[in-house]
Amino acid sequence: MDWDKLRVFLAVAEAGSFTHAGDSLNLSQSAVSRQISGLEDSLSVPLFHRHARGLILTEQGELLYRTTKEIFAKLAMAEAMLNESKDRPKGPLKVTTTVAFGSTWLAPRLNEFLELHPEISLTLLLDDDELDLSMREADVAVRMTVPRQADLIQRHLTTFHFHIVASEAYLKEHGTPADLADLGNHRLICYGDPKRAPFPEVNWLLKAGGNDFSSRAVLKVNNFYAIYRAVKSGIGIAALPDYMTNDDSGLVRLLPDVEVPAVPAYFVYPEELRNSKRISVLRDFLLRQVSAQAF
Repeated sequence: MDWDKLRVFLAVAEAGSFTHAGDSLNLSQSAVSRQISGLEDSLSVPLFHRHARGLILTEQGELLYRTTKEIFAKLAMAEAMLNESKDRPKGPLKVTTTVAFGSTWLAPRLNEFLELHPEISLTLLLDDDELDLSMREADVAVRMTVPRQADLIQRHLTTFHFHIVASEAYLKEHGTPADLADLGNHRLICYGDPKRAPFPEVNWLLKAGGNDFSSRAVLKVNNFYAIYRAVKSGIGIAALPDYMTNDDSGLVRLLPDVEVPAVPAYFVYPEELRNSKRISVLRDFLLRQVSAQAF
């Protein structure tokens, strides 16, 4: 099979249209269409159902897509390992983590890492859904749950803790809760879709102390960075991890004696990248950074 045609096929399968695939490949829509038609002719099977609203993979197309994606992922990993410098780390490095952790804690610290390692080209992929490291959607992940894939190496980075917080403006208008039960008299902000949350027990505050504060949730948001911004704006009280609150003097911690959940964080990468210098220097950098924090 023609590698160029397979590369175009993979782009079309992921984009769902010739036009969008052409944009990503810097090819015209007609050129992409010809490549796909040529691949289908060579295989003597249809790979896509053509619809007015886009393209859908046929059964044969699904099989070729899964195989092609795996092959290209392994090729990318082989290229990265071959390009690994013997003297110092260099080359691309894709890091994925949750939106909140990446936005509020990790991104502000990456300038120092890039100053230390100027030959590394870093890509930060923020997503509360876990990307597939074995398929090289990313090289390394910082995750707030224990990795489930057996072929991944994990290193415990640190343990975060939640804190009950509110803005000074909110407390000035609504008062400060005297105890846990008093939260029933306040406006609460919670996570909107616990089934897809970035870590377990995400809405523990609504059940804290055996209470049920569900009716006091005036805002539900499916993103912790958005919850943080909502708290800052004075909408209500929320439970946020300390990596979001430690450096923010504008937030007031409430009810410090309440027992709060712990959230372990892990540095995770595929077994194939065990000897990667880029990954080892990032791991060591993050370990130094978290050791300097009071989590």
